[in-house]
Amino acid sequence: MNQIEKKEGITDSRKLGMPKFFILGVQHLFAMFGATVLVPVLTGLSVSSTLLFAGIGTLLFHAVSKFKVPAFLGSSFAFLGGYLSVKAMGVEQGMTETLALDYACVGVFFAGLCYFLMAALIKSFGIERVLHFFPPVVTGPMIIAIGLVLSGSAIQNCTTNWPLALVALVTVIVASIYGKGIIKIIPILLGVVISYLTAVVMGEVDFASLEEANWIGLPFSKEQTALAVWENMDTTFLISTIIAIMPISIATIMEHIGDMCAISSTVDKDFLKEPGLHRTLMGDGLATAFASLFGAPANTTYGENTGVLNLTKVFDPAVIRLAAVFAILLSFCPKFACLIGLMPAATIGGVSLILYGMISAVGVRNLVEDSVDFNSSRNVFVAALILVIAIGVKYGANDEVNIGPIHFSGLALSAIVGVGLNAILPGKLGMKIKSVHGKENSHH
Repeated sequence: MNQIEKKEGITDSRKLGMPKFFILGVQHLFAMFGATVLVPVLTGLSVSSTLLFAGIGTLLFHAVSKFKVPAFLGSSFAFLGGYLSVKAMGVEQGMTETLALDYACVGVFFAGLCYFLMAALIKSFGIERVLHFFPPVVTGPMIIAIGLVLSGSAIQNCTTNWPLALVALVTVIVASIYGKGIIKIIPILLGVVISYLTAVVMGEVDFASLEEANWIGLPFSKEQTALAVWENMDTTFLISTIIAIMPISIATIMEHIGDMCAISSTVDKDFLKEPGLHRTLMGDGLATAFASLFGAPANTTYGENTGVLNLTKVFDPAVIRLAAVFAILLSFCPKFACLIGLMPAATIGGVSLILYGMISAVGVRNLVEDSVDFNSSRNVFVAALILVIAIGVKYGANDEVNIGPIHFSGLALSAIVGVGLNAILPGKLGMKIKSVHGKENSHH
């Protein structure tokens, strides 16, 4: 981050005042909403429960990470294959889809516990030894791949109504570049609101279902939680579920490290050192384990909100916590969840084009700032395979790679390949990683 950006970055919400603080919290809520509710929509899990435990999980993460990391935790897409696979297996054995998903949630619970194991290893052996396997030549392309893989969903949403998408896109750009005062720091929210209102004027939104939705309701029922598994447990199926889903945590832990690198680079603070990667891993794992018990998807740090941080230059974690409180409150309001659910896909797509692109830009900046040597063949191989595998698998015929019962997303597989290649290929590993103060730390 250059010196101008450092001066513009706001790390204390008291400098903003309550109105701006409130609106920025709403903006982060909108940034995460579309992707967070998409996972339950695709899997059959509860949307309201997802919102509730995205908020609770975010607050748990902040508490464990000493309230220092401005990250929002929303639904993880990495476990989609696991949910769908277990649901299919359960239906084949005569289970209802809801009960099969309850078993899958138990598997995700054990995957969340794996984060604690990794955190213990980091605490025991030190962050330096772990970072030895994650130099910029690995983390940079991983961050780039995250943005590029997400970009497909943005384009897909935009194609549903390009005029609406362009309204959102242009509003974000104009507000960010030419806006003054509060307008300049809420471009995403403005893009969403103006595009949504445009859709209403164009007659693109049908509010019939909104009238039928209740104002207040519980986010989940007992049948949608892991408690349902214990009533008449199929031990064999439960073990198969755990075996199928737990290994996915290896990939999501790697993605977590990439996300922490992205947030650290965006905020210009080394969160891997303070509060420490072991703490952020425990926070992520705790949020995932807790959410899974109540029928919500696995949680993960959200790139969409990192994009908002990069755009607004407001880095105070308190803003993220406010968004988490909003998510919790809204989980008890089916009518509001319905209203947001009616938001045109093109509106979400328009703002996502900006956010996903900025994630990839952060990865490019990491490679440039750390002077990764691409005259070195080993570095080219590592970076190239990470990018090609992540994007190729995502947009290939199956959207995933199956190894036995385990489903690997493109991001997961590329992370494993990148880390493995970097470890075994001869040559310098590029372990001199610049700290946020410009000094170099040699990792041995």
